[in-house]
Amino acid sequence: MAGHWRHRMHVNVQVASAQTLERMESWPAFDVVFIDELHACMRKSVINIIKTRPNLRIIGATATPFHPAIVEHFSSVTSVTSMRELVASGSLVPFRVFVAKEIDTTGVKVLAGEWQKGELEKRGQQIVGDIVTDYMRISNEVFGGYRKTICFSCGVAHGADLVNRFAEQGINAVQLSYKDEDEYKVDVLADFAKPDTDIQVLVSAQLLTRGYDQPDVEYVILASPLKKSFSSHVQMVGRGARPHEGKQFCVIQDNSGNWMRFQDSWDSLYSNGVKELTSAEDKKPRKEPTEQEKKAAKCPSCGQLWPGQSDTCSHCGFVRVRKSSVIEVPGEMFELSSKPKKDAYSMEYKSAFYAQLLGYAESKGQNLGSAYHRYKEKFGVYPSMAKPDPQAPTFEVIQFIRSRNIAYAKKRSA
Repeated sequence: MAGHWRHRMHVNVQVASAQTLERMESWPAFDVVFIDELHACMRKSVINIIKTRPNLRIIGATATPFHPAIVEHFSSVTSVTSMRELVASGSLVPFRVFVAKEIDTTGVKVLAGEWQKGELEKRGQQIVGDIVTDYMRISNEVFGGYRKTICFSCGVAHGADLVNRFAEQGINAVQLSYKDEDEYKVDVLADFAKPDTDIQVLVSAQLLTRGYDQPDVEYVILASPLKKSFSSHVQMVGRGARPHEGKQFCVIQDNSGNWMRFQDSWDSLYSNGVKELTSAEDKKPRKEPTEQEKKAAKCPSCGQLWPGQSDTCSHCGFVRVRKSSVIEVPGEMFELSSKPKKDAYSMEYKSAFYAQLLGYAESKGQNLGSAYHRYKEKFGVYPSMAKPDPQAPTFEVIQFIRSRNIAYAKKRSA
């Protein structure tokens, strides 16, 4: 820090912001540079270091290495793990995604690859009430109350409307924007960091998208549609991914359409990590899902995104009936899917699912025969393979069991 009393240039390891280095008259001698949040640090000064010191060792860390300058100035990428593996190890928490009332982007002009901000804000302001209503419903259904929440808005005006509408419902929301004084921002973030904070929802358009770490955030509202910037989507979602004591998962309330818009890229990143150094993820045009695809992607009862390879909603227990999806128009017929149900699951998937059902029963002190019957509920037939060794259940298996328990409870009370 400029002028700080602990400024010691002779120490081997120096920590500084790029802005501080740019303002210094001379830099300390160094052999290795480690740049955190690399996607946000490809400034002129950093690029100049890379160009003028070819023998310097430079390492950058980022969850989204898609900035075009990274591709131009760095030689390789190393992905040592995937988000899926980090979730399995407890280093990150899983997500529960609810596809809520979406901001309509139809006809909005595109500027520099993204929707024009002013018009997008107007569209966001049209569904402010829906966003707050969705939040109240989902929060109470999932948690039985409100949890520490970050909401990403389309802009300052949209954020101000959201704060006012939250207040009308007795929910304390605070907005942070580029217009606020630095001291105010520091005070708000310090208050929000307290376990007993009175701030229930922190609203921001851009300030919190990267580098902000508040592990006890359990709820993220996406109310800022993105046309191409997959990296921004990952950064927004990531604000709720950190583990914290008592935190089992993070709820994503998507009012932006971003989850389905980037789903293919997200699934690849989540499962495989980054395998090549490319800026294509932030450049390629995204096909907008059709209304039918949006409808099919979520539970018609509660709005939660359908879990992979499952016909039972893990939130409300709703069971969908799979049909051959046929769209008929005069003179034309398109069959979207006629895949036989028996081909929906691989034998490896079934065996792993059975092993986790056994592991769940064992951990709860239940008769292992319950796993045998749970398997039939899931796949329609009893297991035919040799009984596998019990395994620790994944979030998907736990949610399946919970959904069946919910369905049983509703059936008994009917």
